[in-house]
Amino acid sequence: NIWMETVKKLDNVSKLDKKTEELAYLAVLAAIRLESGISFHTKMAKANGATREEIISSILVGLPAVGNQVISDLPIALSAYDE
Repeated sequence: NIWMETVKKLDNVSKLDKKTEELAYLAVLAAIRLESGISFHTKMAKANGATREEIISSILVGLPAVGNQVISDLPIALSAYDE
């Protein structure tokens, strides 16, 4: 599928390391309330060396911009991290 090919190409040219990329993606997911990806990307971030505290920080980074809606994603992320 063309979309996945584009995503893979973008991933190949990204200058972010995998951990940072996953943490940034978690921040975006929390900000736009796309809870379906939180567990998967939390596990990916952990697999790439992210700490529990970094997961929390990445989700809360959007708090000033989008408000307390991001807080509802913390239990999802922490549950996935602790699996």
